[in-house]
Amino acid sequence: MSSYGTVLFFNENTFADIARQVATAIFADLPPIRRREVISALAHYVAGVLSKEDMASIVDSLWQSASFAPGDRVTTLRGSLRGEVMAILDDGRIKWCSDSGIVLVALPESLIRDG
Repeated sequence: MSSYGTVLFFNENTFADIARQVATAIFADLPPIRRREVISALAHYVAGVLSKEDMASIVDSLWQSASFAPGDRVTTLRGSLRGEVMAILDDGRIKWCSDSGIVLVALPESLIRDG
């Protein structure tokens, strides 16, 4: 059987797994949380369940600089919380206040700019 015939018998999950493995190597320099998100986005795109525009938006947001300043609007990677940066701590963590008034401390790679 030719290699073309072999490829035809694989399904989207096979190609999604290949995309995960390649993306793991390509995005090795990203912090673990962001790397998992971008790998997941690429695998979903290859499997055909994520549009090109959505995939590009996710990848772009994950590559954004993790440098924040007090007053910046931020959201968690999954978008479950939004708020405002209060201070940058000496160890680089971000002290921020959610819109519901809860004060939180997070690693910069766990937040993205909101808006």
